[in-house]
Amino acid sequence: MMALLLFLCVCLVLLFGVPVAFALGGTALWFALLGSLTGHLDTAYLGALPNRLFGILNNATLMAVPLFVMMGVTLERSRLAEQLLDAMGQLFGGLRAGLALSVMVVGTLLAASTGIVGATVVTMGLLSLPAMMKRGYDPAYAAGAICATGTLGQIIPPSIALVLLGDVLSSAYQQAQLELGNFSPRTVSVGDLFAGALLPGLMLVGLYMLYTLYLAWRKPQLFATETRVRFDWAFAVRLLTALIPPILLIVMVLGAILLGLATPTEAAAVGAFGALVLALLRRSLSPSALLGVLTETVKITSMVFMILFGAALFSLVFRGLGGEAMIHQWLQDLPGGVVGATLLVMGVIFLLGFILDFIEITFVVVPMVAPPLLMLGLDPIWLGIMLGLNLQTSFLTPPFGFALFYLRGVAPPALTSAMLYRGVMPFIAIQLVMMALLALWPSLATWLPEQIYGL
Repeated sequence: MMALLLFLCVCLVLLFGVPVAFALGGTALWFALLGSLTGHLDTAYLGALPNRLFGILNNATLMAVPLFVMMGVTLERSRLAEQLLDAMGQLFGGLRAGLALSVMVVGTLLAASTGIVGATVVTMGLLSLPAMMKRGYDPAYAAGAICATGTLGQIIPPSIALVLLGDVLSSAYQQAQLELGNFSPRTVSVGDLFAGALLPGLMLVGLYMLYTLYLAWRKPQLFATETRVRFDWAFAVRLLTALIPPILLIVMVLGAILLGLATPTEAAAVGAFGALVLALLRRSLSPSALLGVLTETVKITSMVFMILFGAALFSLVFRGLGGEAMIHQWLQDLPGGVVGATLLVMGVIFLLGFILDFIEITFVVVPMVAPPLLMLGLDPIWLGIMLGLNLQTSFLTPPFGFALFYLRGVAPPALTSAMLYRGVMPFIAIQLVMMALLALWPSLATWLPEQIYGL
């Protein structure tokens, strides 16, 4: 009962606006004191906290986080998106909904090169939303397309969310194996999740585009016919100049990880250095710009690691109060076995996404539910991709979807909140359809890792 109260109190404190790291750590400390006074918590659990914290600081996988953040912030500030959007908009010229399709292509490239949802949504909102509304696009659709495309950085590698999920699932998988008495040398790496997410991520982009083309066919009044561009050598040079640098950087980073030539941390370092070179070649890397990139990187990284510290304390106290055993028993007793347990967990995470951020869910909820699910026989890579897709919806679900806040902050007054909420609903449904497809065909997530790593 105390473990359940701990979880409910954390959610309540978060709703009052307390920063996540302090809500997790502070509430856990109060319950640790209460549990030790009432005899419900063995204080030996807290003795493991220093090792946990030093383990986080010494974790080579988590070192990829600041490097990927630096790569994303550098590319976002080098005005790469503006050149890409201009070139792709001309490439799709003449097609109804051509600008919408170009937004999705550019958003996909930005997702794969930056991985930062806020930067992608704000950049696309500033560049493309006024243009789409000026050309007669339905404001609700335009807002929904930009928000949904901006969240692709959650699932398309290299993704910071997958790096964090990989670390959590690796610990959960090892814990599940120990509980089952298995000592398999297999682990869950970030590279496994990157490989597993590639095909579902691209399929999700394809579903967005199919939905857009369907609307352009059935409801052409929602879109505008673009001006056809003349294809000549000058346009080809502009297009290649805009496309080749980010694609080359993505191939270098992802290829090094998937082919086993570098660890995710090493590949992230290559990506950060490559982003600096691109910014330097574009003459957008002044000393003040570099200082801004480094400052933003430190801010984001500090936020993530402070949440990690708070989550480490929370998980220790929660486990000491018997919460993990309680959840394991609940999931085992559910009707429907592993299918029923998985449906319940995915449903709860989806609902929590309405009020909590993906980082909070990753570090608070996933460590509680992942070990029992893995003990029931789920594939860890498939589970990681399902969780990634589910957490992606948390950016779109009102009232606290962060992508909605990002776009609302840069949108013109003509775009109301009601339009924004109405516009994202079909894209949330598309993400749920992608999750259903992945549930029916798990090989969508497991086939590529099996081919690359022989898992």
